[in-house]
Amino acid sequence: MSAPAQINAEPPTQTAFTPSTLAKFNGKDDPKVYLAVRGKVFDVTSGKGFYGPGGPYENFAGRDASRGLAYNSFDPSVLTPLDQPLDLLQDLSADEKESLDNWETHFEGKYTLVGTLSNEKN
Repeated sequence: MSAPAQINAEPPTQTAFTPSTLAKFNGKDDPKVYLAVRGKVFDVTSGKGFYGPGGPYENFAGRDASRGLAYNSFDPSVLTPLDQPLDLLQDLSADEKESLDNWETHFEGKYTLVGTLSNEKN
């Protein structure tokens, strides 16, 4: 009889990211691909075909994808510049909020939460 498998009681380590520290996780500068949704940073490396270089969602890699997901838009112009404060998403319509809710649920169910996103430290 073999010993029971040990269960790791420690939760995964989470990191506090800023827009500039998250930016390197774009699949180019680092092999890992992370993106943020409503301040939660997810490891989407397993979906690199979608989120990595050449993928349809590559603009979101290493970025806060919240507004783009809410708008269902891949246009880079909807992404907040790295040197600007985080987008508070206060002007989203009810439909856009619902879209973002659905995306957030998708990421929570499919990908590992690796950290949080906050503004740059001054």
